[in-house]
Amino acid sequence: MRKIIGWTFSFLYFFSCFFMLFSVPVHAYIDPSAVTYIIQGVAGVLIALGAAFAIFRHKIAALFKKKKTEEEEENKIEFKDVEEE
Repeated sequence: MRKIIGWTFSFLYFFSCFFMLFSVPVHAYIDPSAVTYIIQGVAGVLIALGAAFAIFRHKIAALFKKKKTEEEEENKIEFKDVEEE
């Protein structure tokens, strides 16, 4: 456990020193409307992925349910044949 904690602190120390030494001041401006477009794009992708996942999940579940009902019908038919004999 101490190795993990020691490695984590050394990792954080190295990268914090790296970014402090090699940072360059930049005078830039990001327009708020540009950020809004980025957020809308990310939200659209996430919603589309969620919808696609839900559609395929329902199709796969229906496929298994259909197989299960077919097997149950076959079992019922076999059971009826046994009763008639």
